[in-house]
Amino acid sequence: MLFDLLERLSSLTRVWFREHPLLTELQPIQLSALLYLARCNRYSNTPLAVTEYLGLTKGTVSQSLKALETKGFLNKVADARDKRSVHLELTPPARALIESVMPPDFLVGAAQRMGARASDLEGLLLELLRNIQRGENVASFGLCRTCRFHQTTASGGFCGLTHEPLEAKEVDLICREHKIADNSLG
Repeated sequence: MLFDLLERLSSLTRVWFREHPLLTELQPIQLSALLYLARCNRYSNTPLAVTEYLGLTKGTVSQSLKALETKGFLNKVADARDKRSVHLELTPPARALIESVMPPDFLVGAAQRMGARASDLEGLLLELLRNIQRGENVASFGLCRTCRFHQTTASGGFCGLTHEPLEAKEVDLICREHKIADNSLG
């Protein structure tokens, strides 16, 4: 039953994206890559991180990223420290597109109709996700602020893994280095 419900919700989401007039020129994998890149931090905006997050082959993701670059939705920028590495940055048109379609209207409406139960459901789904990630040893790709390495200092956020200060907006972004904190579901 749980699988059937999750599969049906996934199907409805795919249909909504496929039929959205602003998204007709994008393949589903391209949209997934854009959605991820719009939510990830500076440690996680690489082709390898996109590949790991989407769980697809390097070749498939590489072709999709090239297509997005050709469409003017992303730029490849050389890493300041390691010139062999590149970071993927969304262009202003890509950010505007994502902002105009996310979160999906049908989901916002459904959550509003559920009232307070919507936040209960969100918490339960997050618990389910974390349980699967722990049980299957799957990378969490969680929000920085919920990571066991995240620290709060007098000057703001700080990453205990990289030993670097974090910008205020970064603490609410996805990180590929995320490790689930023992006391956190986020």
